[in-house]
Amino acid sequence: MDLESYLRRIGVERPSAPDAAALDRLHQAHLLAVPFENLSIGWGEPIELDLALLFRKVVEERRGGGCFELNALFAWALGALGFEVDLLSARVRREAGGFGPDFDHMCLRVRASGEDRLADVGFGDSFRRPLPLAPGTPHAEGRRTYLLRDAGGELELARREDDGPWEPQYRLALVPRRLEEFSGMAEFHQTSPEGPFTRRRVCTLATADGRITLSDAALVRTTLGGDRAETPLASEAEWELALRTHFGMRPPRRAGRPR
Repeated sequence: MDLESYLRRIGVERPSAPDAAALDRLHQAHLLAVPFENLSIGWGEPIELDLALLFRKVVEERRGGGCFELNALFAWALGALGFEVDLLSARVRREAGGFGPDFDHMCLRVRASGEDRLADVGFGDSFRRPLPLAPGTPHAEGRRTYLLRDAGGELELARREDDGPWEPQYRLALVPRRLEEFSGMAEFHQTSPEGPFTRRRVCTLATADGRITLSDAALVRTTLGGDRAETPLASEAEWELALRTHFGMRPPRRAGRPR
């Protein structure tokens, strides 16, 4: 595991100090370079929470990954650069209501310029710049605003579009965790038909002016201003071409069929 290789992967130079400006730059660079994707599940590739294996996948093989993979690797890189970092457990808001269990999602507490910040490079479409890790301060990014608020002993990350209603994204506890504590939920997300990632494929990457997302059936481009363009994909060959063209990735030779 080589820090300089990771920094080249995300396209930034080593910062001169572990401060808030450097954290912002690293966070945004990671989001612009490394996709959030769950393709290993459909391809039959086991996901192990081992930093050396995560480094090989994301840096050497130029892949992406899920929250446990991406945030664990980002935490390692930040620690190597001199930041104080804790892994945090979060519970994601479910489409049907309520929140998932502990260790459903991983996010990070990072100490920078004397202040704790919430970092998260593993949620997909979410905030690009780390947030002050304290309730009550809105954080605007384009048409979207994020807010941390108290939620019965946890902090709840909420967001809204323009002047719309606040919608919960996840709830987190400020208790430092170890990487191995996330293993059970990592296995759940890889195997359970009740989980959100075994039912459909996704590969999504932030762009300078928005986001590009590949689903099972379409390639979708969105802008920070709210514009949306969708290109339907009529075959697996078209899907693989979109994956190769826009994300620089291709299925392994013996990839399993999508679930």
